[in-house]
Amino acid sequence: MSNTLRYAFFPGCTLESAAAELKVSTERTCKKLGIELVEIEGWTCCGAAQVQDVDDFFALLVNARNLALAESQGFDKIMTVCNTCTLMLRTAKSRLDNDPELKAKCNAALAEIGLEYKGTAEVTHYLWALVADYGLDRLSKQVTVPLSDLNVANFYGCHILMPPKIMGFEDPRNPQSMEMLCEALGANPVDYEQRLACCGFHSIYPAEEQAEVSNGVSCLVARESGADCIVTPCPLCHMAIDMWQADSQQYFNADVTMPILHVPQMVGLALGFTPKELGINHHIVNATKMLDRVLS
Repeated sequence: MSNTLRYAFFPGCTLESAAAELKVSTERTCKKLGIELVEIEGWTCCGAAQVQDVDDFFALLVNARNLALAESQGFDKIMTVCNTCTLMLRTAKSRLDNDPELKAKCNAALAEIGLEYKGTAEVTHYLWALVADYGLDRLSKQVTVPLSDLNVANFYGCHILMPPKIMGFEDPRNPQSMEMLCEALGANPVDYEQRLACCGFHSIYPAEEQAEVSNGVSCLVARESGADCIVTPCPLCHMAIDMWQADSQQYFNADVTMPILHVPQMVGLALGFTPKELGINHHIVNATKMLDRVLS
């Protein structure tokens, strides 16, 4: 395997706004590991698993364009750090690669802006790239601050696992990538039955109470399982669980407070970055006090 990995980077909207700390931590950890990220010039929102409900072809075309941009810029692999972006891009790629008529229709539209979707670029996620491309043995050798006192409740999020025919990285009913990553960093994954729960991000408007209760349960079970924090590979899951905790608390007598970390932040801590360098001080639920305790 080459020592240098190079990806077209699709940050997605959330990293440009509400989760700027995730972009910082992704770029810093990749640079430290020798992974080259080149942001796709001209990328646009993936549609966030919502646009296709209004206009399916438009949603497909938007992502065909994103894929074609990466291809035109010479990349054969695209990396995201958002479960939903990964799902949307991989869904578009699967549909285009398996339907010649649909691909031709999209390319007719793309031709108007000088682009063509060829299907030559694969789509991966930061988590998958570390596990499958970089390698966890190789990663563990880069650890300078083993997270031996950090007990982690892993929260996968739906869109990195489902549907399996589109995502397909691991068993959606018993994924292990997060647990394997924790162990490579020296952290301790806890036995946590909510790890495959939904964060409710996409249902907050029609089902606000249910989403907040579900997140409160996830936090409460994490606390009861002895976790110091919840770690998630998705900025939408992070935003939902971090942002809604105060609202979730109204449904519980027990304290549901639980710090939430992005996967690249956990990686960054093990690589020797400070919480401030990883933007952890910008989270809504304070995570720095917990880290001061477990990393001291």
